[in-house]
Amino acid sequence: MLGSLGDMDRRLKANRENWNDRVSIHTQSDFYDVEGWLRRSPGPAPREVALIGDVKGKTLVQLQCHFGQETLQWVRAGARVTGVDFSPAAIEAATELSKSAGLDDRSRFVCSNVYDAGENLGGEQFDVVYVTIGSLCWLPELRPWAKVVAELLAPGGQFYLFEVHPFTNSFDSDGVHLLYDYFEEPSAPQIWDSDTTYTDGGAVAHPRSYQWNHSLSEIVQSLIDEGLRIDTLIEHDWTVFQQFPWLEKDGEGLFQIPLGYPRLPLMFTLHARI
Repeated sequence: MLGSLGDMDRRLKANRENWNDRVSIHTQSDFYDVEGWLRRSPGPAPREVALIGDVKGKTLVQLQCHFGQETLQWVRAGARVTGVDFSPAAIEAATELSKSAGLDDRSRFVCSNVYDAGENLGGEQFDVVYVTIGSLCWLPELRPWAKVVAELLAPGGQFYLFEVHPFTNSFDSDGVHLLYDYFEEPSAPQIWDSDTTYTDGGAVAHPRSYQWNHSLSEIVQSLIDEGLRIDTLIEHDWTVFQQFPWLEKDGEGLFQIPLGYPRLPLMFTLHARI
């Protein structure tokens, strides 16, 4: 397993600096629309509730929670939540957001490298471990991550993952040419140098970041090897963001493959129990 946050690999340190820079941009962006989010008071997405079910009185932890919007939406569904992220700036923003939303009595946010989450949460276990879009690509290795997921799950607990399909991460930004490895290569990350982020807003001061792809079989097998029983695995031919310029937005805000194009997996949903 990777070391603690203080001894983190230089690539993960670079990613943490990059994400610290993103926080103030994201919290002020139209993309996240914090003021609108506070006004609308949304709960979790219906597709998530359909799999996870009623969470009233249950505990939920979100790994790599950023500044906590998705985490806090589960409070409105009745859960007591914990958000974990390696960015101190994100944890500070999430804590402030919980107060602004009046949800701080049923939520907490902990700064931790995801690989050390079990230790930094004191061995606590949860009814639900929740991971969503744009999380796995920041992890060099999945096996230690899967071990943490298993450690955090209480007996009978459930794991929910909604992520970008790793096949699409092998393409260039235009979605035309295969450019990157499909399989996990811990020592050979994709290196990105960009002073922009995926939202509107300003520039980041630390532009370099590192990302890793993980095949669908590597994701699934890492969880199986830790004792999780997968009951749902769905590949989606739609996504929730403009991943490629040729995707078309539909009336429900999803991005679809145009008619006449080959249908490809863009996202996937996985649900498991322990």
